[in-house]
Amino acid sequence: MAELLTIGDVSRRSGVAASALRFYEERGLIESERAGSGHRRYPRPVLRRIAFIVFAQRVGLTLEEIGEELGKLPPNRAPNRSDWSRLSAGWGARIDQRIAELERLKLGLTECIGCGCLSLGRCQLANPGDRAAGFGPGPRYWIGDAPLG
Repeated sequence: MAELLTIGDVSRRSGVAASALRFYEERGLIESERAGSGHRRYPRPVLRRIAFIVFAQRVGLTLEEIGEELGKLPPNRAPNRSDWSRLSAGWGARIDQRIAELERLKLGLTECIGCGCLSLGRCQLANPGDRAAGFGPGPRYWIGDAPLG
């Protein structure tokens, strides 16, 4: 098995587009070596780092947060079980928060599909007089602020 992989090999193996791999490298999330021809060659453990990046993005981490987390991993070897365990220990609350957001979205979509709107009394989006502005920017009722009665 080759120790160094081409960008095409890494793309095929990881399912991540070559352009995204170059972007991750520009952001310092992964590293490559350059062959004499100038082509990128990636060490095999990069596949685990890429899998982590994809997973972390799905959890909702920003690329900056992902970079901070990857900085905690050993640079010269594939991370082992204890490395991953240490890294993911604080994610439980974040995942629970994401699940709660998705549940609110699901409920909102169920009640608001085809909005005509005949349910202004209970509508999550109704905001007479822009009362929600007092809570701050963004879709305040969607992110959990209770509408003012």
